[in-house]
Amino acid sequence: MIRSMPVAAITLRSLLDRRRFWLMLLLAAAPVLITVLGRTLGDVGFSRQVFDRLVIQAVLPLIALVFGTGALGSELEDGTIVYLLAKPGRRARIMLAKGVVAAGLTALLVVPATLLTGLIVATYRDDFIVPTFAYAAAVAVGGTAYALGFMTLSSITSRALSIGLGYVLLWEGVLAGLLPGTQAFSIRQATLGLADALQGDAGRGAALDATTSVIVLGVVIVGSWLLGSWRLSRYQLRGGD
Repeated sequence: MIRSMPVAAITLRSLLDRRRFWLMLLLAAAPVLITVLGRTLGDVGFSRQVFDRLVIQAVLPLIALVFGTGALGSELEDGTIVYLLAKPGRRARIMLAKGVVAAGLTALLVVPATLLTGLIVATYRDDFIVPTFAYAAAVAVGGTAYALGFMTLSSITSRALSIGLGYVLLWEGVLAGLLPGTQAFSIRQATLGLADALQGDAGRGAALDATTSVIVLGVVIVGSWLLGSWRLSRYQLRGGD
């Protein structure tokens, strides 16, 4: 793990040095600001919708998309990845280091926003403490799945940002509502299922049960890491030809 620290430091610096981090910070603050506005106006009936439709459906995947594709995609596009791959070290270790940074930054922005949003709601709803921490934990796991999935996508195509956006908006936003069978392939639905399971009796009955949700998220996280590691090894072979 110590050998991966330079890779993680480079990735962290590249993601923090650009204006996109501050834009993502503003995006993460949106649920908090909307909740404060709703609290001020006395609208107390939208609390779970902020989590479901705003945090998990919009804010979480978009932030993970930006950090996930940026962690690896820029180096692949400008060719500087060759210098990184030329150094001794397993490709799986490189993917792990970059994945930890992308997922960590996603969690760093979204988890506190989720907690703060829930705690504001809890000021007038005593039953919202458990859901708040359930959603925060689910967001951390779901954000990891999103970030690694999008990062691996960027190792496959230079249009990862566009394809990832299409997945979030069309597959998870449209098809999941029209074709219930597609929900088993939705990170969003798996995240909601995990949040629902963590709430216990307070859950509302998500589309995916706890077991399916954990399997989906686990397969995406591990599968993305393995596939991305393989793609990096293939990239090295092409660069040496």
